[in-house]
Amino acid sequence: MNWPAMHFDWNQIRAFLATVEEGSLSAAARALGQSQPTLSRQISALEADLGIALFERVGRGLEITPSGLDLVEHVRAMGDAATRISLAASGRNHAIAGKVRITASDALAAHVLPPALAHIRAKAPGIELEIVATNALSDLRRREADIALRHQRPTEPDLIARLIHTSRASLYAAPSYLARIGTPVTAQDLADADFIGFDGSDRLLDGLTAIGIPATQASFPLKSESGTVAWEMVRKGLGIGVMMDEVAAACPDVMRVLPDLPGFEIPVWLTTHRELHTSRRIRLVYDALAATFAPSSHINL
Repeated sequence: MNWPAMHFDWNQIRAFLATVEEGSLSAAARALGQSQPTLSRQISALEADLGIALFERVGRGLEITPSGLDLVEHVRAMGDAATRISLAASGRNHAIAGKVRITASDALAAHVLPPALAHIRAKAPGIELEIVATNALSDLRRREADIALRHQRPTEPDLIARLIHTSRASLYAAPSYLARIGTPVTAQDLADADFIGFDGSDRLLDGLTAIGIPATQASFPLKSESGTVAWEMVRKGLGIGVMMDEVAAACPDVMRVLPDLPGFEIPVWLTTHRELHTSRRIRLVYDALAATFAPSSHINL
């Protein structure tokens, strides 16, 4: 054991960790029951002891530096160890508690996650779950989330990723919309149809043309960054949209358009950082989410 190297002040480490966890000095100060100037002095003292900058001021906020990011995993391990010591000392070492932030596409968050969340709550009521429903790729390395459900394979080399499911998605519309345009029989019959776009990219347009539908940019008079909002537009008869078949199956107010057309493959990657190996709460949530789907592959990046 290298005892001389262990000269850290735990209060300074805790101030740094709380600021990372809570996202700002003011929120960290409230969480720790301290004043913001006191917290700021502790972080400055830690930076002086380590000889590195942990945060950079951006506007009125703080952004963690690359050097700070390099320390986060180790500091979190110290925090978890401190928590385990506290629990063991009070005879509650069996308890699993703390916050776990999960990010997922809004369609997954709204339609697929709730059963898994109910299971987690029943098994570990001390875990606080925060769901970030977004189609953007939250940065796990910057701790914008602890666990992510993504529709594309992550490329960051220090993340753990598992392909847990591949959904099928198809074209759907409300019967009222199909009655207005006439029920299509072939892909060419959709040349003048309105499609509901779900993001600002050309992915859906490329997918439609790949299966023979003569769509253009003008085919998308309505778009939304929210997949849930786009799906509601489809259900209200505003156009044709794409949805995972298992979600659409629970919606009797829509019908599949051109069932003979090939569908779209939608992979679901379960991703987290390497704290999975040391954090009981993240491991529990990760395993519960994996159990929600039929696993098809396991890859450690």
